[in-house]
Amino acid sequence: MNASIKEQLAKLLESPILAPLQPVLARLETRDFPTLHDLNKLLDLVKPALNVQAGHPLRFVPQAKGRMGFESQYEPRCFLTGEVQTRPDNWHDLFNALVWLTFPKAKAAINAQHYQALSAKHDSSTSQRGKVRDTATLLDESGVFVASANPELTKLLLTFQWKELFWHRREQVRNEMGFYVFGHGLYEKALKPYTGMTGQGLITPVKADFFERCLQEQLSEIDQTLAQYLDSKENCLVPSELHPIPLLGVPGLCLDNERASYYDNTTYFRPGRNLANQM
Repeated sequence: MNASIKEQLAKLLESPILAPLQPVLARLETRDFPTLHDLNKLLDLVKPALNVQAGHPLRFVPQAKGRMGFESQYEPRCFLTGEVQTRPDNWHDLFNALVWLTFPKAKAAINAQHYQALSAKHDSSTSQRGKVRDTATLLDESGVFVASANPELTKLLLTFQWKELFWHRREQVRNEMGFYVFGHGLYEKALKPYTGMTGQGLITPVKADFFERCLQEQLSEIDQTLAQYLDSKENCLVPSELHPIPLLGVPGLCLDNERASYYDNTTYFRPGRNLANQM
């Protein structure tokens, strides 16, 4: 195994961006790149067992090759059998598996949305992907769950007042907001963070005592909240439901943002559409 990969695996437990995955990562017994056996061993430790919405137990399996029929494609196969196709030695697929283990209800809800949309497309022969799948994919790949116990801070975020929010209200953000990465594509990018790294935020009000709970309890509530959001036919209709989050500006997630001038980069911290009237 490449030494750099071993080093990266060790650093995952130290990265604040990857904090939501750390309870699962801490249970991995390998220092090499996790195999399907390692991931399924983690699944076996979860009680009750994790299931997709069709009721089948979750399992990580090798990726199929060649041209596949509808039921063998990635999302339908996952929904119909519980099998998540996973490539070996692949960071993107590893993070996908770790998010399944961390947010199983939300991931199952996303899979169900994709299956339902693909089934409708399969039956109607339409070639359009559709905004529902676009929105679900954005959340799946780049989603950030933003928990806020302060409506004023939420308004600053929705009106793109990044310096006021992340610098001048820094301590309030630390105490009254939480930014939890959900998207497995965003986790992959976090291996080599770069200015411009942006998540797609789903902002949800929480009570102040949310931040007094242990991380595992917070993650469980986030998982349930995301699943309920995705299962509602009133939500996940258009990508604009999600709000851009310049992730490296969040206090505590990046050493560079410990200075006020960091937030003067308007190429990264852009002004944008005013969504305050939607609160």
